[in-house]
Amino acid sequence: MTLINIGFGNLVTAERIVSVVSPESAPIRRIITDAREGGRLIDATFGRRTRAVLVTDCGFVVLSALQPETVAGRMTGKAAGTEGEKSSNET
Repeated sequence: MTLINIGFGNLVTAERIVSVVSPESAPIRRIITDAREGGRLIDATFGRRTRAVLVTDCGFVVLSALQPETVAGRMTGKAAGTEGEKSSNET
């Protein structure tokens, strides 16, 4: 299980994330509204502006104050960053 930091000490399981999108479009805003009404919204922004929306495979929607590119980079770069740390420690 790989945990991704989505800001302010909040962690999400990377295997459960289906998509990471920007909240600017109308369909994403509708997804957020529907999740809020259905009790499936997790607001991890701590009062900051929502910059990324994470949709999980179980229907939960997570709001983050980090840029979508930052969250995606943490998802893909986690394994690469670990390998880089190993090689830098060996030299």
